[in-house]
Amino acid sequence: MSRIGKKIITIPAGVTVDVSAGNLVTVKGPKGTLSQQVDQDMIIAIEEGVLTVARPTEQKRHKAMHGLYRSLINNMVVGVSEGYTKVLEIIGVGYKAANQGNILELSLGYSHAIFMAIPTEVSIVTAMEKGKNPMVTLNSIDKQLIGQVAAKIKSLRPVEPYKGKGVRFQGEQVRRKAGKAGGKK
Repeated sequence: MSRIGKKIITIPAGVTVDVSAGNLVTVKGPKGTLSQQVDQDMIIAIEEGVLTVARPTEQKRHKAMHGLYRSLINNMVVGVSEGYTKVLEIIGVGYKAANQGNILELSLGYSHAIFMAIPTEVSIVTAMEKGKNPMVTLNSIDKQLIGQVAAKIKSLRPVEPYKGKGVRFQGEQVRRKAGKAGGKK
């Protein structure tokens, strides 16, 4: 029983959903357009501003895809109407972040600066205020893409458990470890 697959998707005002032949779902909204190829077996119905995804049989394969495609379509609807935002916080002495267009420059304690090309679908803003940690803000309509870019930036300097230095999401709790118990006497 797919609880997620059975949920309906309410289509907000200003958003249009088209299902073409071959189950290609295209969602257009004020922020942009996204499309997703849905499996041929899934049944997609749009009635009075409500979209539902149904499965034809109770096969294991259909059950597995039911909730997946409902979630993907819902993420597209939310993306083109509201958009997604991820905020990364860079913690560490001398760590810096700057951007020029869609090129992100990071100084993360290595002997060299790291330059990273961000996809054009993702907009990036960096902020370095005195007395605060550098922040990198990512905005996009594609939830999968923004998550992948944020994970890639985080992987450049993972948070270490002793001092908590590294790149983390804003508000992320990091489990800290105790250091050495003490020296020799």
